[in-house]
Amino acid sequence: MKKNIAVVAGGYSSEYEVSLRSAETVSAAIDPERYNVYGIVLEKDAWTARLPDGRTVPVNKNDFSFSCGGDVISIDYAYITVHGSPGEDGRLQGYLDMLRIPCSSCGILACALTFNKYVCNRFLESQGISVAAAIRLRRGESLAADAIVASLGLPVFVKPNSSGSSFGISKVKDAEQLQPAIGKAFAEDDEVIIERFIPGVEVTCGCYSARGNLIALPLTEVIPANEFFDYGAKYNGESEEITPARLSAELTGRIQQETKNIYKLIGARGLIRVDYILAPGGHPVVLEVNTTPGMTATSFIPQQIRAAGSNLRNVLTDIIENG
Repeated sequence: MKKNIAVVAGGYSSEYEVSLRSAETVSAAIDPERYNVYGIVLEKDAWTARLPDGRTVPVNKNDFSFSCGGDVISIDYAYITVHGSPGEDGRLQGYLDMLRIPCSSCGILACALTFNKYVCNRFLESQGISVAAAIRLRRGESLAADAIVASLGLPVFVKPNSSGSSFGISKVKDAEQLQPAIGKAFAEDDEVIIERFIPGVEVTCGCYSARGNLIALPLTEVIPANEFFDYGAKYNGESEEITPARLSAELTGRIQQETKNIYKLIGARGLIRVDYILAPGGHPVVLEVNTTPGMTATSFIPQQIRAAGSNLRNVLTDIIENG
């Protein structure tokens, strides 16, 4: 009997639309010969399941089931493509864990840790991993521009602490732009990070666990056409993305091994992606860890899977079966 797989999308953040696009890619790639695939969309007011005929029905939050043609469909496995809350911060994982429904994502602790970029990077720093220097501001706190510049210099990146897809992020070159940029980031989150700018080449590496092995994917080199890798660069083709990255085999191997080490340190499951900047001299500095990476047609992970000589269907099957 085929297992019932829910591809869970939506969520309560600005990344809602990106999440739906990721879900489309994942749903189309899951092997229909092995699994029954249902899309479930989470919104604040309702959770709904999409039936094969296109109709939507409410999801019973007591057990994550729904009705289809008089039958009750119980979910055997959830593939999470919710970017932002509640799918990337551990809340959905905790709910599914209580229902004993396995899922593709990291566990509660790993999700909560990595969703808070500032805390995650301080943890990685304590484990000997290089990260950018940063200051955190909570809502209601303030810091003078001259104090920020004295600590971090210019330029700096100002970004929400718990948001993705480059929403609310600014690259600030002038002290007068700091407070407006902080206000923009606070519009997305209750905490803001001000992070030292590190010049260099940006690369990213996907990693997943399957059949008892950790597999680090080929790296992608990112060359944004804009000031930095913003929303347009990520989703509107406003960047050049080179997979595999134009790095030596030695440096590529070092970054892949670092990604595997981070996977183990945070206790990850499923697919993650770690973003780096190569500082002068080629030293990799971690920017952030993504435990629910984008899976749209233009996202990094599908590119890296193709570059590895595999295909998304096989990788998703491995991840589902591993769960």
